[in-house]
Amino acid sequence: MEFFRDVNIDWLGKKWYFLAFSLVFSISGLLSILFWHHIPLGVDFKGGTLVYIKFDSAPQVDRIRQAANLAGLRDVSIQRFGRAEDHEIIVSLPQRDTSEGALDLGRSLIVQALESNYSRSGADSAGKLDLDNASREALAAYLGQADPLHLGSTPNADQQYMQVATKILNYRDQEKSGLIDSLNELQGRVDPAVLSALQSGTFLSGFAIRNVEIVGPQVGAQLRQQAILATLYSLAGMLVYLWFRFELIYGVAAVVAVFHDTLITIGIFSLVNREMTLTVIAAILTLIGYSMNDTIVVFDRIRENLHIMRRESLSAVVNRSINQTLSRTVLTSGLTFLTVLSLFIFGGEVLNGFSFALVIGILVGTYSSIAVAAPMLVAYQDWRLRRGKAAGLPAGRRAQVS
Repeated sequence: MEFFRDVNIDWLGKKWYFLAFSLVFSISGLLSILFWHHIPLGVDFKGGTLVYIKFDSAPQVDRIRQAANLAGLRDVSIQRFGRAEDHEIIVSLPQRDTSEGALDLGRSLIVQALESNYSRSGADSAGKLDLDNASREALAAYLGQADPLHLGSTPNADQQYMQVATKILNYRDQEKSGLIDSLNELQGRVDPAVLSALQSGTFLSGFAIRNVEIVGPQVGAQLRQQAILATLYSLAGMLVYLWFRFELIYGVAAVVAVFHDTLITIGIFSLVNREMTLTVIAAILTLIGYSMNDTIVVFDRIRENLHIMRRESLSAVVNRSINQTLSRTVLTSGLTFLTVLSLFIFGGEVLNGFSFALVIGILVGTYSSIAVAAPMLVAYQDWRLRRGKAAGLPAGRRAQVS
């Protein structure tokens, strides 16, 4: 399928516009990385605690951030998570401890902050047990102390209250997805005396901690190092491959173009202050392969045309090659772009960083195959001529150079 027939665009004639475009975005990204936002690292790389929270209604992020500040929690990152109707957020705490107790500490800090400053029960909940976040042991201990069934110190008292607590929390977690709308829902499920004790000594905060994850600083540093090495190794491997398949200048041009794509993508993440996570690194490695594949298609056509158009200048050969592959470029890149754009719009918060990197990367990668990689071959040829060397084309043949 061809969208364009007999295209005759002078791509190399617009090389200075392309250079200006690349310089603007590259320098802006570098300035942001060096002086403004730097590279915003996610918990995967800098270490910390992730707390996943579900609310019974749409969470108010500004109020949650204010609640964290009032509780003395600084440098807290809050972002929405999952579908909007799920009412979930992720709170990132800059916590460095990697011990088992750090999980409980991160959880308790968030619970205390929200119970004191965000809970729907407000000051009326002081001294009461939060049923939305209570563990089975805590609820059983409360019931044992209140003793609504008047079991006293009988041998089976603790066991019976543990069974009651298990029944209540199973209803909360399995049937209500972690949040009970009203204590009245427990009517008919527990003894009326137990329900009365719950109504007098517990409350519903309107939020529940779903999960807590922790990444230590050593693990984060390792992941940073491995991400950098993975990117560099992929670039080096592609350089060697193109060196053997074509010539060294082809490999250098392709790697420079891919480095250009990576720099602009990371720079845009810095400019808009989006966190770099492992999924973003996966997206960058994906776009490296995608951009390289697009570049190889153009280079392969250039090499073929060098054997056919022996009397043409290198600029004419490169322009003709880009125009001949333009339909393929628009078709493949366009369809891929529509796919990742749909993923970005409808994929949810978890895939947002990944899809955003791909959206930027596919646009920049397609652009660099035409506007960066191919013109470098002509620039290399011009450099050889200025030094008084033979006009050897990248394919190893000589041709007339205009």
